[in-house]
Amino acid sequence: MNIHGAVIIEQGVTFAVIAVKQSVTMYTTRLIKTRQELSQFFPNMPIILMSQDNNGTPHYYGRKDIVDFLKTIRVDQIPWKVYHLY
Repeated sequence: MNIHGAVIIEQGVTFAVIAVKQSVTMYTTRLIKTRQELSQFFPNMPIILMSQDNNGTPHYYGRKDIVDFLKTIRVDQIPWKVYHLY
């Protein structure tokens, strides 16, 4: 399985941002399950899920302080890479 994501360190906090389809973030149970599944690949760090709407506007889901920070930057400022997970 390949995912698009980034591990970011900001103000001493290390967290992961993972791009997912909007269908993942539309339902709370699916969102929570996805974050739990990804936590094994990004241990001991908050996981923020990001989906984009039809206009390409990003929407972030996770810890409020991190989400507030991500809203202040452009999506192309995030150091995205492809993670190859098993």
